[in-house]
Amino acid sequence: MAAEMITGAEAFMRVLREENVATIFGYIGAQIGRPDELAVDIAGDGSIQVCMQELSTGTIEKLPYEIIILNNSFLGMVRQWQDIFFDRRYSGVNLTGNPDFVELAEAHGAVGLRCTDRDEIVPMLEQAMEVDDGPVLVDCAVAKEENMFPLIPAGQSYEEIMHGADEA
Repeated sequence: MAAEMITGAEAFMRVLREENVATIFGYIGAQIGRPDELAVDIAGDGSIQVCMQELSTGTIEKLPYEIIILNNSFLGMVRQWQDIFFDRRYSGVNLTGNPDFVELAEAHGAVGLRCTDRDEIVPMLEQAMEVDDGPVLVDCAVAKEENMFPLIPAGQSYEEIMHGADEA
């Protein structure tokens, strides 16, 4: 798992970014380890389903971390590889029929918010950051076939990093 720092004159947030690991555990640990800062988990809809139950831990312990789901109804990283390296021959990546993540968050005692429009994201995140007594999940609808870069192809070195699909 890689850690990226958001810094500035009034830095208040630390963002951990998932790299091939589906876990809320790291964000719970980050929030416990740095209680005066905000841990933010940015995850795909497939990733979050692996450990969604950990929202209960955050609720029980009153940990104010954020989960932002980039929801494209796909196992995004696997779909991206199938798109770029296997001529879009998709297999086992379609997550049509996802649960309602907002209702699932609320069932765990967390706050659930839904963002369906790009213009809603800033006010939605501001609303989420006002909650200081437990986790908040923000389910953000994104384009189904949006790719994430940079990407290092299998068997390649860092020197072969791809910054866009046109480099395939």
